Amino acid sequence: MMLLIRSFLISLFLLCSHFVAAAEVSQKAVLEQYSVIVLANYQDSLASARDLQTKVNAFAAQPSSESLKAAQAAWLEAREWYGQTEAFRFYGGPIDSETGPEGFINAWPLDEAYIDGVKGKPKSGIINSKTPITEAKLRSLNERGGEENIATGWHAIEFLLWGQDFYKDGPGQRAYTDYTTAPNAERRKQYLKLVTDMLVADLASVEKQWQAGAKNYRSQFENSGDDGIKKMLTGLGSLSRGELAGERTEVALDTQNQEDEHSCFSDNTHRDLLNNAKGIQNVWEARFVRRSGEVVEGASLKALVAQKNPAVAEAVSRDIAQTVKLAEAVQAPFDREIVGKKDAPGRKRLQAFVESLKAQSKSLVEAAKVLGIKRLNTGG
Repeated sequence: MMLLIRSFLISLFLLCSHFVAAAEVSQKAVLEQYSVIVLANYQDSLASARDLQTKVNAFAAQPSSESLKAAQAAWLEAREWYGQTEAFRFYGGPIDSETGPEGFINAWPLDEAYIDGVKGKPKSGIINSKTPITEAKLRSLNERGGEENIATGWHAIEFLLWGQDFYKDGPGQRAYTDYTTAPNAERRKQYLKLVTDMLVADLASVEKQWQAGAKNYRSQFENSGDDGIKKMLTGLGSLSRGELAGERTEVALDTQNQEDEHSCFSDNTHRDLLNNAKGIQNVWEARFVRRSGEVVEGASLKALVAQKNPAVAEAVSRDIAQTVKLAEAVQAPFDREIVGKKDAPGRKRLQAFVESLKAQSKSLVEAAKVLGIKRLNTGG
């Protein structure tokens, strides 16, 4: 009997210790840990973009099938890390404030004929014109005259590396000879190198705003109290509902048009969806696994909510985990997943993903209410 009582008391002590530890999670600690994770993710995104820059320069110096494949592989690797940073958007932070570079980094969908020749219009685009290929000029031309008139960023680079995708079972098949013997090959090289350099510079400008110990956005954010917590949840809710469920999935399901998928030239959209979903989970749990394998974790939104309502915190965690699982189930290529009748296997996988995103968005709204945030914009 005494042994049972002792065992019970130990269990009770451990349980109480758990709740005491949970109660020690402060709003300030959550804001500071968020900054740590944001910086780590942008550092990894910037480092992988610089690797891409190295591979692009090598390809431009000596175009070949092998050097083109190396540049493509570097682009795919870099997207893994950038995709997770999109959970840091949608609240006017350094990436997408009125003066932020997001429109130069990840704007889409892209009208490829605005940049280069396409099937039926071989002489179209900036590359086949006499337009100066300079940073100032390309920034001025980005989204000029229409949202699809995109001149810079991830998807401009993607198009220049893969070309148009005319294939059901794989990505575009741009020939490396587009950079050797094709018309305007030298301008194409110049363009590819420049937009890659611009991407690196733009990512560096965002990363700088999250560095520790500086007079920058981070120093303000960590002392922003309720407003900072609201921004964190707004980023998660908006990416979940308005952007990921809506713009990036439902639109493509409705139109069944390849042009409405995020990374349509490389067939990397399934990875975009997964990394966006993982980015949301990273922020909620305040946990990020770096390129090096190092795990960065600390005070989380999940713990902050759990202190006031464990059931709501658990519901959000469950919904987010389910979304990540369903994102992992989406098959490549995405442009095959979206076609067919409603009961087509790919469409059912994507619809399940969308419904899970909607559920987690609603759960995030409830989490915000627990923390005293009455209205949370999710873009839906």
